Amino acid sequence: MIITQTPLRIGLLGGGTDLPGYYRQHGGRVLNCAIDKYVYVIVKQRFDEDIYVNYSKKEIVSRVGDLEHELVREAMRMTGVTSGVEITTLADIPSAGSGLGSSSAVTVGLLHALFAYQGRQVSAEELADRACAIEIDRCGKPIGKQDQYIAAFGGIRDIRFGPGEEVVAEEVELSAADRRALQRTVLLFYTGITRSADPILAEQNANIKARRPQLDLLRDLAVFAADRLRDGDAGAVGAAMRESWEAKRKLASGVSNDRIDGAVARALDAGASGAKLTGAGGGGFLLVICPMERQHAVRESLADMRELPVKLDRLGSRIVLNVLRDIWG
Repeated sequence: MIITQTPLRIGLLGGGTDLPGYYRQHGGRVLNCAIDKYVYVIVKQRFDEDIYVNYSKKEIVSRVGDLEHELVREAMRMTGVTSGVEITTLADIPSAGSGLGSSSAVTVGLLHALFAYQGRQVSAEELADRACAIEIDRCGKPIGKQDQYIAAFGGIRDIRFGPGEEVVAEEVELSAADRRALQRTVLLFYTGITRSADPILAEQNANIKARRPQLDLLRDLAVFAADRLRDGDAGAVGAAMRESWEAKRKLASGVSNDRIDGAVARALDAGASGAKLTGAGGGGFLLVICPMERQHAVRESLADMRELPVKLDRLGSRIVLNVLRDIWG
């Protein structure tokens, strides 16, 4: 039996610049953090040759090609696991429309577990690259690459995309005090709105040429915030996020709505330095950056939303159990 634990994430700055239609030519930049909420993947050998897959539904098939869960299907094909396994995915947060990168965490965790089941160790870089290949190339999702890389690597990452196809996921090295200072400012609230990111991202992809100024600003703000964070100025993140959200809202019509705009305005009026939706927008979780002394007022201003306490996670996808035994042996 193999069990992997893969972190979800919050995108601080630069979201949208990791889309291939932008970064291949202009270069993208994202500041991203893994958090202490996870996706777990369990892979267990079966006595028979059937394939059992357990998630929000249960599938029992005899051939990989018959699986409806496209991420499991393509991960099995990629790793060469073709029969006689039971695969279970579990998540701390419901995966549909959370904006916390759960689909990519599932893909990375699946690959990690299935490669381990085959007796193969793979690097975080290979896990991220292969997860991108599954989601973007094989499944045709209109997404970027930031979620796969932060899920695989973990930590606080300054991720560079292109120009071209190169991706560099550099850890933002912080002292323990600076890491705590950043973590203390992070608040996360559930909007109660779930949505598929695909339509929003498809519109963003179609709008890349017309929204080039906003995308350039989003990229440059991510660079600025990462540099300031390295210098120990955690407070710069909130101000940069506030400016970036105004640019992000213009990328596609579904990024925000009146309810979300109202929540952001209430948080800022209560003393937050920055607020934005995580992920592509439209719903999911509201990320708020706020100094400690104003957090009570911000919580009161967002009392209609459930808060999710989070901490930053320094590790990426990892194997937490590896018991390899041949049940036939």
